[in-house]
Amino acid sequence: MTLSFDVAATQQRIDKFWQLPASFGTERNAYHNYLNEIVSDRYALIRGLQILRDELQFAANSPTDMNVCGADLSLPSVVTTLAYTNCGDRIHQGEATKRYRDVVAARFATLSEIGELKLEAFFPAGGGTDNGATLAHVTVAHELDEPLKNRLYAGNPQSISLVAIDLKTHVGRLKEDDKHVTYGKTRESPWREPRAACGAIVGALSDYRPQNLIHRRIRSDLGERNFQYLSQSHILTEEGVEITMAVAAVIVAIRGIRNTAIALSQEMDERGVAHLTASTTVNRPSRDDLVIYLARATVFNGKIRIQSLGLEAERYSASLVSHAGEKRLQLRYDDWDSENLPVEQIGYKVRDSGL
Repeated sequence: MTLSFDVAATQQRIDKFWQLPASFGTERNAYHNYLNEIVSDRYALIRGLQILRDELQFAANSPTDMNVCGADLSLPSVVTTLAYTNCGDRIHQGEATKRYRDVVAARFATLSEIGELKLEAFFPAGGGTDNGATLAHVTVAHELDEPLKNRLYAGNPQSISLVAIDLKTHVGRLKEDDKHVTYGKTRESPWREPRAACGAIVGALSDYRPQNLIHRRIRSDLGERNFQYLSQSHILTEEGVEITMAVAAVIVAIRGIRNTAIALSQEMDERGVAHLTASTTVNRPSRDDLVIYLARATVFNGKIRIQSLGLEAERYSASLVSHAGEKRLQLRYDDWDSENLPVEQIGYKVRDSGL
């Protein structure tokens, strides 16, 4: 028999989560963003719960001797699953992606019976986001089969499922002659010529082709006003460095987290908790990629909360700040405090589990 859900315990962790600080808009190394922003926040949401993600933990009903590995579901527990997006461009498959798997996925993705990470991994062209409704549906549908859901929900009134989704777009950064910095281009190696990255975003803004479905999706994600502004104007830092393509990649990622969070509210039942993040990877030739943290969101108990930089390209500005012995990009959105961005709330109707 399914136990009545203790919503208060999870709501308390959600409320504490939103009291945690977060820093947005600055180029930082991948480890910093993945540990100090994503991992720390995600653990705060499930603190005190038995984390279930290893397939061996679900073997309690197995007719084999492996049933000794099965978890005790009478304990307050959380089943975790993880999905992420990453642009299909091969230049976005390097160091930062490996860091992500090592630091984030290794902690929250499902683990197979032979120890392999089982992620919902999406590699669409066009920056690294795709249809939010499809991403949400597939991720939720694969997390819990009905027998496992029945066992989890009957085990303890505080048990929940956590759907973790990280959306990642990318932009190239190229430094030439040790002085001039360009965003929107990079090299695959020191011997290769500069090329666009993300090529689909750059292509959509510089040579839009309506028959190209990816161009059309990017234009839709940006919105018509942003598309016209970004394709006809140049956004410069205080130092005169053009960051137009970086701002485009940022907006695509933020649009992605909003669309996916809204879609998740229609997929999860009352015991479902979602934690989403959005970031932009900055690809640099022959150097570690940097990551710009852009947004975080939760979905639970009839409330979507989103904290992010904004969606209007005209309101972005930036400067290059000294950090770790080099100049790093610091994005600004109007006069918003990047250490204390506003949190938007969107209501939704909670789906019953049907159990």
